Amino acid sequence: MNRAEPLVLGIETSCDETGIGIVRGRTLLSNTIASSMDEHARYGGVVPEVAARAHLEALQPSIEAALAESGVALTDIDAVAVTSGPGLAGALMVGVGAAKALAVSLEKPLYAVNHLVGHIAADILDDDAEPLEFPTVALLVSGGHTSLLLVRDLTTDVELLGETMDDAAGEAFDKVARLLGLPYPGGPEIDRAAASGDPQAIPFPRGLSRASDMAKHRYDFSFSGLKTAVARWVEQRQAAGEPVPVADVAASFREAVVDVLVTKALAACRDFGVPRLLLGGGVIANRRLRDTALERGAAEGVTVRIPPLSLCTDNGAMIAALASELIMSGREPSTLAFGADSTLPVTEIQVAESS
Repeated sequence: MNRAEPLVLGIETSCDETGIGIVRGRTLLSNTIASSMDEHARYGGVVPEVAARAHLEALQPSIEAALAESGVALTDIDAVAVTSGPGLAGALMVGVGAAKALAVSLEKPLYAVNHLVGHIAADILDDDAEPLEFPTVALLVSGGHTSLLLVRDLTTDVELLGETMDDAAGEAFDKVARLLGLPYPGGPEIDRAAASGDPQAIPFPRGLSRASDMAKHRYDFSFSGLKTAVARWVEQRQAAGEPVPVADVAASFREAVVDVLVTKALAACRDFGVPRLLLGGGVIANRRLRDTALERGAAEGVTVRIPPLSLCTDNGAMIAALASELIMSGREPSTLAFGADSTLPVTEIQVAESS
C-alpha cells in the first residue's frame, strides 16, 4: 500500500445521503452524493428504514459514478474506508456491509472511522486554505448532531467538550419549520423566510446559557426549550386571532440558535487558549451562522475556518480523507470485527485497528 499518498475510497451512509468519495493523499478526486431527502420529505423527517433502502439502491451506481469522475479503476484503490458510526443503525449497516465486501473482494485494507471526526478531516481537502493547525476547536452542526470538540491531533486526540442534550440544531430547524407551515428540510426554508424578518423581534430563550447552567453545561446545547417557546408564541398569536409574522419568527428563532452556537464555541476557544475554530456539518450552510461566526471570531482574534459547503454535508470524501490521514500517520487497518455503532463516541477515531 502507498502510505505516502494513498488512494482511498470512502463510503458514508450514516443518515439520508449515500456518499462515495475518492482522495489521493490530501487531494480530492471525487465527491459523489446521492440524497434520499425527497423520499423523506413526505414524512417531515428522516425515516431510518427508508434511508437504509435508499442506500442499498444508491451504493453501486454511486461507486461507479465516483470512479468515473476520478478516472481511476477499482483495482487501483489502496484502501477502503467506511463510517462505522455514529448515525442511524440500519443505514450504517448498509455501508459497513458494502465496505467489508469491497475490501475482501479486492484484497485491500479497510479503515472503519468516526463520522464526526470525518467532518473535521473534510477541511484538509480545501485546496484554497492554509494547512489546518492543531489544536483547534471544532463546532459540528447537523441534522443529528451538535457537538463541540477540542482537536489536539486529528488521528489520535479528539476530546468531546459538549453536545446537544436533546434536539440537535438541525432537528430544531425542521420542527420549527413545521410549526410555521414551511416544508422539509427546515434549515433552508427558515433561512429563506428569515431573510425579510427582524432577528430582534421576539426575545426567544438561549438554552443552557444562564449563569446557573454554565458550571455544569458550559459547552452543552439544548434546543428543545427554544422549540417549545416558538410553539407557544405561535399558538398564542393564533388563539388571539392574530396573523403569525413568519419572517420575524424565523429570523428570531435562527438568531437564538446562532447566538448560542457561536457564543459557546468562542468560549471554548478562550478557555483553552485556541485561536482557531473549525465549522462543519450540514447546518453550516446557514449563512447567518457562517457570517456571525466570522464576524465575532474576528473581533476576538479567532480564525474561523469553513470547508467548502459541498464538503460540510455528509459525504464519502471526508471519510476517505480521514482514512488517508490515518494511513499516512502509520496506523494499521481495521479488522473485520466491527459493526455499525449508532452511538460511537467521538474519541474513538478509528474502530477495530489491527494489533
